Amino acid sequence: MSDTGGAHGQHGGNGDIRGAAQGRATVPLSVLDLVTVGAGSTAHDSLRTSVAIARLAESRGYHRHWVAEHHSMPGVASSSPAVILAHLAAHTSRIRLGSGGVLLPNHAPLAIAEQFGTLEALAPGRIDLGLGRAPGTDGRTAAALRGTGRLDESADDFPRQLMELTRFLDDDFPDGHPYARVHAVPGPVQGPAGRPPLWLLGSSGFSARLAGELGLPFAYAHHFSAAGTLPALDLYRQSFRPSAVLDAPYAVIGVSALAADTDAEARAQVLTGALSMLRLRTGRPGLVPTPQEAAAYPFSPAEREFVDGWLANIVHGTPDEVRTGLDDLAKRTGADELMLTANAHSGAARLRSYELVADAYGMPVQPLAERP
Repeated sequence: MSDTGGAHGQHGGNGDIRGAAQGRATVPLSVLDLVTVGAGSTAHDSLRTSVAIARLAESRGYHRHWVAEHHSMPGVASSSPAVILAHLAAHTSRIRLGSGGVLLPNHAPLAIAEQFGTLEALAPGRIDLGLGRAPGTDGRTAAALRGTGRLDESADDFPRQLMELTRFLDDDFPDGHPYARVHAVPGPVQGPAGRPPLWLLGSSGFSARLAGELGLPFAYAHHFSAAGTLPALDLYRQSFRPSAVLDAPYAVIGVSALAADTDAEARAQVLTGALSMLRLRTGRPGLVPTPQEAAAYPFSPAEREFVDGWLANIVHGTPDEVRTGLDDLAKRTGADELMLTANAHSGAARLRSYELVADAYGMPVQPLAERP
């Protein structure tokens, strides 16, 4: 593997990456927010819910709150992670905020460096820059997003893009490089400043190996690719080389998890997300359906098989059941941190789930700081 510069000059290090478990949790717990939009609600409603979740997460000791990049999906309002993160930063004061992730092939590296340099200036020491190499949408939408009319799907290009982004963040292109006099602002050209730690995200072995070789933290998308979790984490750990960023591997897994006051309520809510995913996978994307619509949907045998398989990878039920499921998953995978995504039709159900999980682990309530 050629030198990509992925860990070169990286600020932060173990202290900015590793979280601390709270209450009776065995590993740190965090939030992955897809800003889902349910039928009968709006993107405005979902973004208000995201603020409420971030403030709840901060008050209950969740370590970080990430938002994911998706495009051309009516049921997901997270097409602009940097914009959402700036809004969340204005309503929180302690919790780490980041992208889970920004999809690097969709953007010019300089634009990402400037966006996240701005976020770091707004919320110093609280920003994570998680990067993925998938388009986060279908091929036609990705081509429109990139403005090229075509897609460069070569995996070999991702390390080059990563190197370029890293050098913009550190302002250290070598003399003679075409970008040696191009500066990401805000950034080091203005004087000493921190910058977000880089994370690699993935649902396959490519990013796992690259993250290990560069000594970067790694986040695996267990919530939609559970079959590959253990092989990817094994590959990451086997490939890991200590760096200025980390002295040992640090792996997070995204987990679909929803707690409710009753089993029936939890089942009703997660079924809405399963039906939404079924429709997305069969070319019929839309808003997340209501529990009533999901319960009445006439699943074909093939659709029922898909939905049952999807639900099998969601930790859901009463708070005690969810706690047990999360503990078992952490033990089975050896994950250093669990990042919970609560996909449901109702914003209130998502918010309630994070509260119930915190209660189940006895995570202490911490007062929210006053915002200026």
